[in-house]
Amino acid sequence: MSDKEDIRQLSLEELTEKLVALGEKPYRAKQIHEWLWKKRATSFNDMTNLSLSLRELINKHFIINAIKLNKAQKSDDRTIKNAFLLADDAVIEGVLIPTKKRMTACVSVQVGCSLDCAFCATGKLKRVRNLNPDEIYDQVVMISNQAAEEYDIPLSNIVFMGMGEPLLNYKSLITSIEKITSKEGLGMSPKRITVSTAGIAKMIHKLADDEVRFNLALSLHAANDEKRNKIMPINETNNLDVLKKAIQYFAIKTDSRPTLEYIVFKDFNDELEDAKELVDFASNFPTKVNIIEYNPIDGGKYQQADPKKVDAFADYLEKNKLIVNIRRSRGKDIDAACGQLANKNDLSS
Repeated sequence: MSDKEDIRQLSLEELTEKLVALGEKPYRAKQIHEWLWKKRATSFNDMTNLSLSLRELINKHFIINAIKLNKAQKSDDRTIKNAFLLADDAVIEGVLIPTKKRMTACVSVQVGCSLDCAFCATGKLKRVRNLNPDEIYDQVVMISNQAAEEYDIPLSNIVFMGMGEPLLNYKSLITSIEKITSKEGLGMSPKRITVSTAGIAKMIHKLADDEVRFNLALSLHAANDEKRNKIMPINETNNLDVLKKAIQYFAIKTDSRPTLEYIVFKDFNDELEDAKELVDFASNFPTKVNIIEYNPIDGGKYQQADPKKVDAFADYLEKNKLIVNIRRSRGKDIDAACGQLANKNDLSS
């Protein structure tokens, strides 16, 4: 790691102050800021409207810690899993998910994860650190470039469903989304962004109070505290009653329809009684339900539910007036599907 200052950790105001202290005009900061966030520059040499002497000056004092593509794997269904190398040699994963209607980037927010969900490979890793806003932003940029290069289709959606819990890296999450959605950044619509959480109630309240405009999804997977405790330890401190109130508050404050994500596991949460509990929980706020096909992980004790049971489960929800989507997994053959991101040696080496 360099001892130079990471320029993308500075706000425009901070950058202006530092450049003035170095004897430069204040407007130079805005030019550099535009190169960093709107034009996606990863080198000071790319900043061609700056004089050579200025580029040499900022190169002397600052560094751009851009992430690098370490390795990419393409699935049979065209999904691409990427291992990204960070400046401190840590590795994270991000996924490009192409469908007929969308080109979606699935991005990470942490190196590892601390929540230890029983069905998730990332949860088996320890949390090393939070990602900086620029490291999140870089994933979006690189996956967007990949969509254009591989499929000649622009990126349409972003989901924060990769490695780590977004609401435990709140500041970087919000800052990165501001960069992604602002006119000074990538200019994407916040309505094209979904943040998925395992359920941190006080941070869901904060999202509401901050009046965020992106979509929220709750990884529920059981509408019964006893069962949810078994697969998601976070439920012991953020139980269903607490989460229900938090989601209610978010839906009212933001005038939105949060999504409930529900993986159906064989012989665990796949009975009609489980569906009834989900209907009861979902009746407290406007919502839609994504039923997710389970993706087995190494050493995992859960299995994919019988397709007939999944269909019966979904049918029960629909009969009870819930909006339901059954989400088929993408990239399973390269461990790129939901819950499978774990920095396996064959990818990160």
